[in-house]
Amino acid sequence: MAELVVPDVLLHRAWLDARDEWGHGFVQPGSGLHEATDVDSAEGFAAWVGRLVTSSDETVPVAEGRVHASYWWMVEDGAFLGSISLRHRLNEFLLHAGGHIGYSVRPSARRRGLATWAVAQVLAYARERGIDRVLVTCDDTNTASARTIERCGGVLEDVRDTELGRTRRYWIEPG
Repeated sequence: MAELVVPDVLLHRAWLDARDEWGHGFVQPGSGLHEATDVDSAEGFAAWVGRLVTSSDETVPVAEGRVHASYWWMVEDGAFLGSISLRHRLNEFLLHAGGHIGYSVRPSARRRGLATWAVAQVLAYARERGIDRVLVTCDDTNTASARTIERCGGVLEDVRDTELGRTRRYWIEPG
């Protein structure tokens, strides 16, 4: 059975296996990964994991244009299946395009309900944090993600052109 875990350097090899399945250079939504991040070396991976874990600490300042966020990895029997994040608040960009929650599931683990399960778990965490309305977005052509959001109670507000392309914007009340 899958579980959500805090990012951990012990999952380096499992994470690299999933990355190789996605393909080098593909930035998975909700992962906190940026193109320039060194994830191949043990040191680079550890630094990235450290940034992910620290990003939820509201006492640590974040870079300009960023917000605090919590990250989890979907793991089953030591295999990395995907990632999900909850941004603690929305800045202008996130309100327009990115939303509170980002997630991705590796190709070989899709069609098992993992994204729906993970979003439901993170919605409970959002509720605990006092977030009464959660914005979740997806690419307009990503019908699988749209179905996931709708299964979790997402109500479509609009479809708009954003910095991320044509984007579907949904609101969920996590209560």
